[in-house]
Amino acid sequence: MKLSAHRRRAQSSSCLRPLAFAALAFSAGIAAAQDYPAKPIRLIIPFAPGGTNDVIGRLMAAKLSELLAQQVVPDNRTGAGGTVGIEQVVKAPADGYSLVIGNIATLAINPTLYPKLSYDPLRDLQPVTLIAKTPQLLVSHPSLPAKNVRQLIALAKAKPGELAYGSGGNGSGAHISGEMLKMLAKINLTHIPYKGVGPAQIDLLAGQIQLVFGGVPSTAPQIRSGRLRGLGVTGAQRVASFPDLPTIAESGVPGYESTMWYGVLAPAGTSQAVVMKLHAAVNRALRMPDLGERLRADGSEPSGMLPDEFSAFIKSELARWAPVIRASGAKPD
Repeated sequence: MKLSAHRRRAQSSSCLRPLAFAALAFSAGIAAAQDYPAKPIRLIIPFAPGGTNDVIGRLMAAKLSELLAQQVVPDNRTGAGGTVGIEQVVKAPADGYSLVIGNIATLAINPTLYPKLSYDPLRDLQPVTLIAKTPQLLVSHPSLPAKNVRQLIALAKAKPGELAYGSGGNGSGAHISGEMLKMLAKINLTHIPYKGVGPAQIDLLAGQIQLVFGGVPSTAPQIRSGRLRGLGVTGAQRVASFPDLPTIAESGVPGYESTMWYGVLAPAGTSQAVVMKLHAAVNRALRMPDLGERLRADGSEPSGMLPDEFSAFIKSELARWAPVIRASGAKPD
């Protein structure tokens, strides 16, 4: 009997030991989050200055510096379609002091576009939150006879392969927007990759190409001046700055939706307490009127998903865009 009781006590102690360790680890994580951040945070932006990724990253860095009472330093690390910047964070310590602005290209397109990608967005990164979703505008040179998407589709079917659209490179948001239109509308457009959407828009303004899928901030002034014509919105909703411009789905392409998106991520293994502290800070920033109004003025819709929701969203976007990339035959630039 004494031996049996001794064994029961030993077994009970053995069962409680992992719980005790878990409690200690949880307490340590809470304590770390309370002290976090104790030094500047690096926010990597995997694209060049001036684009939407850079604008959103710098706006968020400024707000987080204010809310966390610690400097958040934007750091542009460009190259290989954004993979260089993502790799920097994947290899960084999982302590919350290295973050990255991830987007549709780096998280949902590159895993299919690059045959030997050095990271897995679902395995190697810890989502914090989705910042915003942003539609694009399909714009044309005024000389193009088509004045709306329906007329564009009819023209493209009459002249297969003769109409060209420019993008910021293979696998870019503009590229996949065009490939989805080709797939759903059953038309043949010629894709011309550039080293950025800016050069593509310069050639569009010069009449060298006929179409571009561009961001609202860069295309809106050209549409208002009459130098470009707005044909449609790539998102599910019309944009406030152009309420009379229909979505592509409204214009005879049911099911069409191509929305760019941007979020904050940390290295995999970052403590949940630190992740949730960052999540709360980003959400507070998004609720600030000045930031929210700035994003909406650019056609963006602020989000603020929970980490698990953002993770599920990335997974769904990977599944949605993989067949589009495969069908396009796109290769890395």
